[in-house]
Formats: sequence, C-alpha cells, structure tokens
Amino acid sequence: MGKSLVPPGGGDDDNIEPVDLKKALEERYLAYALSTIMHRALPDVRDGMKPVHRRIMHAMRLLRLNPDQGFAKCARIVGEVMGKFHPHGDQSIYDALVRLAQDFSMRYPLVDGQGNFGNIDGDNAAAMRYTEARMTEVATELLAGITEDAVDFRPTYNEEDEEPSVLPGAFPNLLANGSSGIAVGMATSIPPHNAAELLDAALLLIDNPAASVADLVQFVQGPDFPTGGIIVDDRKSILDAYETGRGGFRVRAKWHQEDQGRGTWVIVVTEIPYGVQKSRLIEKAAELLIARKLPLLEDIRDESAEDIRVVLVPKSRTVDPGLLMESLFKLTELESRFPLNMNVLSRGKVPNVLSLKSALQEWLDHRREVLIRRSKHRLGEIERRLEILAGYLIAYLNIDEVIRIIREEDEPKPVMMKRWDLTDTQAEAILNMRLRALRKLEEFEIRKEFDGLTEEKKQIEALLASEAMQWKTIKWQIGELRERFGPETEIGKRRTTFAEAPEHDLSEIHNAMIEKEPVTVIVSEKGWLRAMKGHLSDHSQFTFKEGDSLKFAFPAQTTDKILIFTTGGKFYTIGADRLPGGRGHGEPIRIIVDMENDQDIVTAFVHDAGRKLLLVSHQGNGFVVPETEVVANTRKGRQVMNVKAPDEAKRCVPVAGDHAAIVGENRKMLVFPLAEVPEMTRGKGVRLQKYKDGGMLDLKTFAMADGLSWQDSADRTFTRSQAELAEWIGVRASAGRMVPKGFPKTGRFG
Repeated sequence: MGKSLVPPGGGDDDNIEPVDLKKALEERYLAYALSTIMHRALPDVRDGMKPVHRRIMHAMRLLRLNPDQGFAKCARIVGEVMGKFHPHGDQSIYDALVRLAQDFSMRYPLVDGQGNFGNIDGDNAAAMRYTEARMTEVATELLAGITEDAVDFRPTYNEEDEEPSVLPGAFPNLLANGSSGIAVGMATSIPPHNAAELLDAALLLIDNPAASVADLVQFVQGPDFPTGGIIVDDRKSILDAYETGRGGFRVRAKWHQEDQGRGTWVIVVTEIPYGVQKSRLIEKAAELLIARKLPLLEDIRDESAEDIRVVLVPKSRTVDPGLLMESLFKLTELESRFPLNMNVLSRGKVPNVLSLKSALQEWLDHRREVLIRRSKHRLGEIERRLEILAGYLIAYLNIDEVIRIIREEDEPKPVMMKRWDLTDTQAEAILNMRLRALRKLEEFEIRKEFDGLTEEKKQIEALLASEAMQWKTIKWQIGELRERFGPETEIGKRRTTFAEAPEHDLSEIHNAMIEKEPVTVIVSEKGWLRAMKGHLSDHSQFTFKEGDSLKFAFPAQTTDKILIFTTGGKFYTIGADRLPGGRGHGEPIRIIVDMENDQDIVTAFVHDAGRKLLLVSHQGNGFVVPETEVVANTRKGRQVMNVKAPDEAKRCVPVAGDHAAIVGENRKMLVFPLAEVPEMTRGKGVRLQKYKDGGMLDLKTFAMADGLSWQDSADRTFTRSQAELAEWIGVRASAGRMVPKGFPKTGRFG
C-alpha cells in the first residue's frame, strides 16, 4: 500500500485536508507579493502616495490640523492613524510622517513639523511624544474637495470607518516629491521634480494631447532635488530616461574654490547629492584619506551650520582643483547616481512603468474625474436647496395658514403636503424652521438665493456637458497653482542645476588616486612579481625561492603602468601600485593576470605612450606596433602577436633609429631599414630573416649614422660604421652573412 497523505489518526481526523505544498506556497506567496505591491510599496500615479502617507494625510484632516490651525502632538496623529486606518507598527507610521516633514527629503514637504525632525547628517528625529505637526499648503491642495465626493471611500481594516482609496490630488505629487519603494519582484524609484515645470508641461499636454516626451522635456528639464546639486548627464540620456520610464541621473556636489590668501586655496562643497548622509560621506572620505587613496587631499572638515559647508584642503597649492574633485567624485558619494524607475500603480490598480507623458496624462485624467465628481456633487446640493427654497416661498406666501395648520392639526405634515402640493422634503423643512427664521423669511431674499443657485446650476450643467469646458477649468486651476509655486517663489525656485561633466583624461584621474613613490619592479625566472620601495641598483641583494633567480629588474613609479609581454604574443597591463610589496617573494604572475600555463614572460617594462615597439617571433616574423595599442584593460590581456606553436614570441624592443640588426641561432646577421617593417596593431607580421633551421636569437634597432654597437663578455663596446657593415646590409627576409669578427660568442648584442 502506498503512503497515505493523512497522518496516522488520533481520533476524529476527518477534517484534515491534504494540500499540495507547492501549490499552497505559490498561492500564499503570490497573495503576499500582491499585497506588498498594492498596499505598501508602490505609489498611486494619481496622488503619488502609498497607503501609509494617504492615511496620515486623511487622519490629519480629520484632526483639523490645517496650516492656519495649531499643531498637534505627533503621538496623537500616529495613534489616530494606527487605531483607525493603518494596522501596523507605530514606529513605521512615525518614520513615514517624519519624512513628509523633512525639507531635505521632500521637495515640497506635506507636513509642517515643530521640534527635532532629524537632519541631513542622518540623525533621527526626536520621539513622537516630543514633536508636533500640522499640514502644509501642499497637503491641503492634495485633499481639496475630499468632502465633495471627489474620490471613492472604502471601509477601513476593521470596517468601523471609511478611508479614501486615493486623494483628489490637485498637486502633481508623484513627480514633484518623487517616491521610492521595494516591493516583491518590482521596485520603484522616482526623483523629485520642480512643480512649476510639471504644471507647465501639464498645460502643454492639455493644449496638445499629442505632444511628445521631447516636447515636455523642454519644460521638465530633469529632476529638481531638495538638496540641490548638479546633474551631469547629457540631454539625450535624460530624454531617453523620461521616454522609457527607466534610467538614472548622475548628481554631483556643488563646489567652488575659495581663496585663502598668499596663493593658498580650499574647496568648499555647499550642496551634496540627494539621499546622501553628510556625516557618512565625510567619514568615508576620511577613511580613504587614512588609507592614502586620495594623495591630492590633505584634510576634510565639516564646517556646516544651517547650510552645508564641507571644506577640502589640497596637499599643495599646485594641485589642479578639477582633478582633485574628479578623484573625489570617483571614490566618494560626492557623485551619486539616482535611479529612475517609474513603476507606479496605473489607474490605482495595475503596476506599470510609465513614461513622463503617461504619468502626467494619468494625473490630468484623474483631475478631470475629480472635477466631474465634485460638479455632480454640487449639482445635487443645489437641487436639494432649490427644492427647499421653493417650499419656503410657498410658506412665506401662506404664513398664517401654515401656522394655523401646525397649531390645529394632529398630523400637520400630510395636510400641508396635500394643500400646497409639497414634497416630503419641503414639508419637513417648513416644519423644522425656527420661529426666529420667520423674521428673515423675506420673499426678496429667497428669490435672490433661488436665482443665484439656478444660474450656478446652469453653469455646472454646461460644464458637465462639454469636455472642452472641463479642460478649460482644469487649465485655470493649474494656472492658479503655478502662480503659487512659480519659479519666483521661495519654494518654487529650481535648486538642482545642469552642467557637462568636465573632460579629464582617465589616466590622469587614476594617477591622482595613487600616491607617487619610486619602486623597483622585480621579475624572477619562474614568473614571480613584486615591487620593492625605492630605486635599487644593487640587484645582488634580492632573495628568491629555492630554484628561482632574477630574470630582470627595473625602476618605476607607483603611478606607472607595467606592460608584460609573453611568449604567446599577449600583453598584460598591471598598475605598479597593484604589485605585491617587496617583503616576501611576491606573487606568481598567473595569480595577478589570467596567463596561460604554457607561456612565459618575454619582457616587462614601464609603459610609455609615445613609443613604438618592434615584436619578433622565434621563426623571424615581426612587425612594429604603437605602444598605446598594446595596453590591456582586463586580466585577460590583449593578444597582439599571433603565433602558432612551435613558434613563440621572442623579442619586444623599443623602436629607436632607422635600421634593425637581426642575428639568428645560425650566427648569421642581417641589417635592413626599419621602413621595410609594417606597422600593425595585431597580426603575425612579416619575415625579417630567413633560416634553414633554428630561429632568431637577438635583435637590435639603431640609427645608421651612429653605427651598430655591441658589448662582448668583458663589457667592451664595439661599434661598426655604415661602411664596415656594407656586406651585412640587405633587404628584409634575406639570410644574412656570418657575424663579423669580435661579435660575442653568445650571439647577442649584449
């Protein structure tokens, strides 16, 4: 019998249902994911809010915390939100409330806070029992019309109360204040923008619904962060981000050079990128200083009070301020990237990545819907009032009879309704009138109100019948709002500016991050590399592992690039600052770069961008390559000379002069003009000398005017002039003649 899904019984286990674990997990996880997406992490495109913010705003309205009223304790607001609308921890609600009040987090704060609400250094706000809050003007704009049936209400979590499912949102909050959140499987990140620019773009969109994102970007130039800063992206990438709804913006700190007198200067940073904690930024820079990663910088000080003022002191007055800042931008958060991912709840239901145009369009559609709903609500109010006024008019004209009926009849209401053909509402209104209202009950007053309301009713009916009039009204509303948040107002001024990132040579910036020190690079026969401090001329002091010995050593600076050429025809590049120190025996080259096991080091030298190199293989093929073409940016190196086994790369010499002398293992020498060797960036090269057997042994480039020189084993130098070399001078790829008398036994030029 197969295994039963039901556990062994202990009495009545009829109610146990077997459940497929995979299916159950999928269902539950999906439910959790959807709940996070819909009710926690993603903002609604219409009012730019997540549920917690919407509930805070709604609760503050109910507590009547208007901008012109007094403040209330935050603990009271949080209690109201938690008790009625938001069944989550009080700390998470308070954190959300604090953020709405921070002028360095929100471009247009929705909460006016009193007390300690944290600061840009990342310090926390005071506890909610100490702080107080009320709404700002922007918040009242978002709530405008909420009592006039502008939006749908839904039951709260315990169904005792009602909460708005979205706010009327007369302010373009989604883009003006931005939003960021991480849901399950999706995230959102929207930077803050300038409200006046958004409203201008919205007006353009009303006039021309077919306007492209490129047209809108004429107004909405880019994000406008509350902390200022400079955006250093080009217009094309900004446009691309707004068209697709995905991208990012590089934001740099704003700085200027401040003269200290006598030729000295400091750099003062006055604005830092959005979302960066100042104290953390300075801590990280100080750590880099201690680690000697910022050789151009002497000191960093925070002299901020109300405004930001971070002072950077250069190592010396000769430092280029641009380069110093570039090195800081590269290594610290003085430059940061703010991602754009406009993933929002479109129409309040569907998570969707929207373009700038779609986001504005959905906000405008919402404004139109709110306008229609408020107009209908007002229409209903007017109709009810007109009905009552008509009843009052009848009562006024027959006041004595009305009083008689009320005094004498047991049930005055049906009698009145029958007598003057009144509706239930009218009769009820007459019966509910106070005696003191009789004094005011003048026909003139009633008729005046009646006519006024009739006129308003006509206007609203015309508005509801005409889409053009609706858009005209919305344009008027947006125009009013733009005046209040225009660029000439204190809150409406653009804070973030735009600039091109200055062009600096990458190698200059790289060098600016390395402390310049003299070192000696040592390469052993078995391929171990290290760099000892100082320029050491006595090579006999170097120690090696057993069985290993010195291959060659040369002086360099820590800012240099070291080029390594291998028998496989590959070049590798290693920064001299990255080489292991001289304490031990160093490290094998194969750990530092990805070099094949069957290859060996031919030579290593300091990179000099102005030179050209002559590469030659064992079989005598070669070509000239500019040194800038052999620098490799990755561990894999760069294949420059193509060699097939058993051939291998044998020599790499700097090109000097106009002729080359080549010697084969057969001791035959050939001299030929360098002009016959082609210049290439990669390849096999051309034949330089012909051999019956064996291969190339040594090679030298020289200027014919100076003659060809070599050294023998006793370190004596021999030089042969052009006339003396006549019989060896030939064309490239000939066999050559036996070496001249006095040539070293080793067959090398020394």
